[in-house]
Parts: sequence; C-alpha cells; structure tokens
Amino acid sequence: MNAAAPGIAERVFAQFLDLERQTRAAKDIDQLAYSLVNDGQALFSFRHAALLIAGKVRAVTGVSMVEPNAPFVAFVEHAVADLFKKNQLNQPGSVAIEQLGGQDQAEVQALSATQVFWLPLLDRKGLVFGGLWLAREQAWTQPEQMLLARLGDTYSHAWLALQPRKPWRLHWSGKKQLALVGVLLLCLLIPVRQSVLAPAEVVPLGGRVVAAPLDGVIAEFLVKPNQPVKTGDLLLRFESTTLKAQADVAERTLGVAEAELKANAQRAFADAESSSRIDLLAARAEQKRAERDYARELLKRSEVRAERDGIAVFADAERWTGKPVQTGERLLDIADPTQAELRIELAVGDAIELEPGAKVALFLDSDPLHRYEATLERAAYEAQPTAAGQLAYRLDASFSEAPPRIGLRGTAKLFGERAPVGLYLLRRPLAALRQSVGL
Repeated sequence: MNAAAPGIAERVFAQFLDLERQTRAAKDIDQLAYSLVNDGQALFSFRHAALLIAGKVRAVTGVSMVEPNAPFVAFVEHAVADLFKKNQLNQPGSVAIEQLGGQDQAEVQALSATQVFWLPLLDRKGLVFGGLWLAREQAWTQPEQMLLARLGDTYSHAWLALQPRKPWRLHWSGKKQLALVGVLLLCLLIPVRQSVLAPAEVVPLGGRVVAAPLDGVIAEFLVKPNQPVKTGDLLLRFESTTLKAQADVAERTLGVAEAELKANAQRAFADAESSSRIDLLAARAEQKRAERDYARELLKRSEVRAERDGIAVFADAERWTGKPVQTGERLLDIADPTQAELRIELAVGDAIELEPGAKVALFLDSDPLHRYEATLERAAYEAQPTAAGQLAYRLDASFSEAPPRIGLRGTAKLFGERAPVGLYLLRRPLAALRQSVGL
C-alpha cells in the first residue's frame, strides 16, 4: 500500500472507514468474528488471519468453522501462548520469527506466512483478552501498522459490546500464578473455629422409665404424649382376658385343695390313712394359694400406673396399641417438664474434636429463627447405629437457660477447637482417602 499517492490514500481511507462501519454493524459475536478475519483482507492483503480469544482460535480466514485439531490452529495457539509468557503481546506490532520457539520457527514456514503482525484486543482496563494473528509475505509498513492499531481499538470495543461479560484472559504469567498459589496456601493456614451440624432432640433429664411389667399385648393407652400425670394415674392397660381366666382357675383350684384338706383333717382322728395324707394335702393347698396369688399379681400388673408426678413422654400410642411386648421393654418415660437435656447424634463422618464444655447452639425445626444455648456434657466413646442405620456418636448437652418442650427436634451446631482452614475443609476427603487406601 502506498499511502503517499493522493488517489490511493483516498481509496485506502475510504476502505478503512468502511471496515470500521462493517465492524460496528455486526449483530452478534459470530458475525463479528467472521468480519475480523475476512473483511480487512482487501485493505491489508494478508494471506490469512486468525482471531484468538482467551488463547483459543475463534475464527480463521476463509473457514466457516474452525477445526480445533487443525495444524495451523494448533500452531497459532502454541505460538501465541509462548509469546504471551514472554510479555510480547501487550502492544500491536510485527512478530519476528526469532521471537518464536524452536518448534514454532520450523512450522511457521509451512503453516503460516513469515511476516506476522499481532493486533491485541484490550478490555476496558487495558488488559489483553485476545488478538488477531495477521500473516503475509510482505513486510508491514509503518502506515499499515498505524491503521491496524486504530482498528484494534474499534475491534476491542465492538467485541466487548456484543459480549458484555468480562472475557477470560489468555493466561496468567508464571510469577502471578506462583503468587496466587502462595496466597492460597497462606489462606489455608489461617486458624478457624471448627463447627459441625448434627440432628438433635430435647429429651427428659432424670426421667422415670415405665417398662412392661409382664409379657402380653397392650390393649389401650389412657394418656397422650406430653400429658401431665399424677402419682397413681392409670397410664395403660394390657389385654387381661387370659389373665382373668387364669386367676379364676387358680381361685377354684385353691378352693378344691382347701376343701380336700379340711375333709381329711376331720377324718384324721378315726382314719389313720387320712392322717398320713394331711401333710401332703396341706403342701398342695399352699402351692395352689401361691399360684392364685401370682395370677392375681399378674392381673394387677395389667394396669400400669404412674409412680411419680410429671409428663408422659412417648411418641405415639398407636405404635403400641395391639402390639405384643416382653417384660422389661421400655414403653414411656415420666419426666419433669422443667428438667430436660439435649441429645445429639453426631455422624462418624462429621466428627470433630470436642471436649466437655464445648458450646452448642440448637435451632428447632418448629422455630428455626430462635437459638438455644447449651454446653456439651458427655460424648460417647463408641459409635452406635441410629434409627436411620447411620453410625453416630451420642452426645448430651445441658441447656444454659430454660429448656424447650421435651420431644422437640432440630439441628445442633457444635463448636470445636481452632484448626487451619485447610484441614477443616479437607477433613472429609482425607478421612475418605484414609479409609479407602488404608493410610
């Protein structure tokens, strides 16, 4: 291009203005990318151009769709990445072959023209996010380089306008990468207070367990969950039909034995044989009396009464009604509503170092905005399976103030000792790795 000739200069200026107009007229990113690598060919006579965004070729001259594995594409991406590491792509200008790596110097002859001009695309902060690789056989003149530098501003503005989000830049320099890694490592060493979440329930403190006094079937519950009861109040009844029948039979059998003993005692004065049987009949009568008393005791046990004042603590009466139970099986608790503690099930995978006296915060499911303060009192040494089949440690905590209603459930947040944030964040992956590989 000879910019000194007046006619040529006017034509070049007209082409330049039309090129800017076409750039601004692009309606989307794809149309703009095609324009950047093709429309300037008539003005600057480049053999081929490649548009790179964030280190990847986005468009190539005369190609409708870029093949990522094409030799020219791979060469340009590698050469640009190498030059970027050397901080040689921040300004527009010619790229000397000597600036390229050994492999790129060998490939530039076969894959690209030897006269290369790099036109960077800059964001609003002046940082490179992409650029144009322009190649031809003739050297780039000073007027051409000036026009291209002006076009670079137009291209950058148009790209940012169609893609308002901040584009990713090519790469960070090695020093910046090392600095970032150092900062991250230092951040991982910052001590933070460990915390963990676990399901929890408000349970009675020092409650009286009501266990099944006999083997049988529960006929009915006469109290409801959390109902106040007094000493002697009837709580539940067992099915007593069989027990009543056994008591009646024992009573009649005792009557027969006593009648037989009495008759033989009256004949003992005259009948030696009757006298010899008195001791045997007396022992039999005593045995039948014991059987009668036992049957009466079982019948009496079929009605379970409260042994203290408090509230009846159990889940659901329907769960027990009609169900056979064994002697000693736990049915419910009688507890003081003002005396309660917090029971926590901490999953083994979430376990952190906790000492007695650790702070605990409870958030009830029924009132998640209210915080109840508690203090850890005891922690189980051995994990046990929960109702959900999960291994968990049982923890008990005492409330700092008036406890909520017994039976309420929620989520407990437990606060442990301080530890590096890296260890705190990676404790689960490290535990899983240790379990899987045995380290």
